[in-house]
Order: sequence, then C-alpha cells, then structure tokens
Amino acid sequence: MVRNMFRIFRLASRDYLHEWQMSVCFVLGLAAVLGPMMVLFGLKFGIVGAMMDELIEEPGNREIRPVGSGRFDRQWLESVRAKPEVAFLMPRTRSIAATIELSSEQAPRIVSVELIASGAGDPLLAADASLPEGLDRVVLSHSSANKLDVGAGDVLDGSLARRFLGQLERVHLPLTVAAVAPDGAFTRDGAFVSVRLLEALEDFRDGRAVPELDWGGLSADSNRTYPGFRLYARSIHDVAGMRDAFAAIGVDVHTRAAEIEVVQRMDRNLTAIYWAIAVIGLVGFSLSLGASLWANVDRKRKQLSVLRLVGFRTRDIVWFPMVQSLFTAMLGWALAVSIYIAAAWVINSMMAEQLAAGQQVCRLLHVHYAIALGLTCGAAVFAAGLAGMRSARIEPSEGLREL
Repeated sequence: MVRNMFRIFRLASRDYLHEWQMSVCFVLGLAAVLGPMMVLFGLKFGIVGAMMDELIEEPGNREIRPVGSGRFDRQWLESVRAKPEVAFLMPRTRSIAATIELSSEQAPRIVSVELIASGAGDPLLAADASLPEGLDRVVLSHSSANKLDVGAGDVLDGSLARRFLGQLERVHLPLTVAAVAPDGAFTRDGAFVSVRLLEALEDFRDGRAVPELDWGGLSADSNRTYPGFRLYARSIHDVAGMRDAFAAIGVDVHTRAAEIEVVQRMDRNLTAIYWAIAVIGLVGFSLSLGASLWANVDRKRKQLSVLRLVGFRTRDIVWFPMVQSLFTAMLGWALAVSIYIAAAWVINSMMAEQLAAGQQVCRLLHVHYAIALGLTCGAAVFAAGLAGMRSARIEPSEGLREL
C-alpha cells in the first residue's frame, strides 16, 4: 500500500509538472481569490484590532463611578470588591475634603492637589511602582511633580486647615514622594494616597481627632460611609454587565459601555462580512477547481485505467487528483501570502505618518497564516473529492479496450 501511494505521488507530481500551464492557471486562480481576502482581513484585524487594543489598554474604559453622591459603607464596598468582575475598587471621600496644599524646598510655589485613594493593583499606576502606603507616602501626578520640582524620595510639606470651635487651625504633615505616576494617569494636579490618609484628612476637616497624627478633636465616627468609589472592571467585556447590576440595586453609575459596544459591534459586523466573503470565495474556488480536476480525470481516463490494470486499487487512483489539488493549495497559498505581504507593506507605508510608532493598519498574526493554509487545503480536498468520485468509477476494462 505504501509503495502504491508513493508511486501515485510520483506520477501525480510528474503529471502536474508536465502540464505546468494548467497548473500555473490553477495556482494563479487560487492566489487571486485568497490574496485579496488576506489583505481585507489584515485591514480589518489591523484597524479594528488597534481600536480594541486601545480600549483594553486604556484604564478609563474600564472605570465605573457612581453618578452624584451616595452612602456606601465598608461592608457594601467589600462585597462589591469580592466580585470576580472587579479588578480594583477604592472608596472616595468628599471632594471638598480630598485636597491638600503641598510645598517643597525646590519650588517657591504652593500647589493645591486633589487626593485619590490608591493601593495595590491600581490601573493608573505602574505595575512596579512604589505604593502610597501609610500616612506619610504619596505618589504624585506628573503635573504636580513638575510644579513642585520633585521626584521619588523627596520630602514634601503638606498643610491643611479647619475651623474648629470658632478657631482657625492649621496642621503640617511631612510626606515622602514614593513615586511619580505615569504621564496621563491623572492629568490634573493630584496625589495618590492610602485610604487611611484620606480618611484622616477628612476627619480633621470634620473636627474629629486623628490619634495617629496627634490631631485633636471630637471622637471619630465608627460607622463611616463614603459618598462614592473608584472601580475598574477586570475586562471591558464586564463593564456593561456591571452597569446593569448596579442599576438593578438602584445605583446609577457612569461608564463607557456605549463606546465599547460601538467598537465591539463594528468588530462583529466586519467579521461576519469578511467570513461571508471568504466562504463565497472558497466555495466558488472549490467548485471551479473541482470541475477542472473532474475534466482532467475525464481527459486521462485511458491512462488512469491502465494504472488499474497494472495493480493500482480504486482508493489509490482517488489519491491522484487529491495530490494535485494539495499542490495547488500550497503553491497558491504561498503566492497569496507574498501578495499580502507586498500589499500590507504598501498600505502601512502610505499610512505611516498617521500612525504611532510600531502601529500597523494592515497586519496578520502567524496563526492567521496557518488558518488560511488550513482552509485552503480543506477547500482543495473538497474539490479533489469531486474529481475522486469520477476517478473511482474508472474500470480496468476501459484500458483493455484501448489496448
């Protein structure tokens, strides 16, 4: 059996090369169908893929924050944080209390900054950045660090005031810059701090005592509630579901679910259009190649019947058009890949000035090439099956009559 298969492979190869004009036409026909489809998919994957990457990489697209002020206690926030869809959650204190005046020895000005509660896993901070832990460490926004002319390790003087029992009180707090947040993480003057520091500053402004910092005042309220929170979903695909979940319990939140849905719908629609075109093209090519191979088998009935006479079985003869169709598939795929690479280079070169460094409008991954090869070989096998049915009907007696 193996010997017969090898002989069929050799005969099919020689016949394929002998009729090279027809073989070239088959290869060009396949490349003419597959090449433009690869360019079309490369454009779809490059443009929509870049939009999806931007949505995924931009933390603001996963942010969920309540509209207006509410009353959220720690137990409720912990129950939300425990949900698998939640990647990061921090409470937010009142905006009027979440500010502090900062000064440094390097800069003559005093900068009033917004305070943002932060901690491990904050999407706005670099993964390897030092965290704003305790009551004496902050991570400055890029804008604040520039105005104060400080960097990691520098010491700042933080000051805030309150009116308590009819008297104006001002306290100072030494703060160490743990790190500077990436440019764009927070565009205004701000500082990322621990939740405890944010609570301490709010307590001071509300006239409560902060024993850790030796600030006097009234007894602290043990039943603390927060007017809001800063939440980031684990994925952009979780945003819409979490928005609906909050709406079901009466919490109105602001998200970018609408913008995300627009891009996702575009991705789905373009994918559906592409696959419709691809299926039509591949089916059309398969039928065309199958008809050509069928005619080729009919044209070589005498030669194939002689092979039956010399000992080749029916299933061996079926492999004759199968081998030739696989030759066409692989050569056509290779030519289509070459066409795609040339077209992608031209398209990306034309759009280079409008793109960021390393970005491409037309691009494919290695797995896409493999999928294209698999689909092409599958279509070729289908086409060869049509011709194989014809070759299986050839009887050895047809060769005897010719002899």
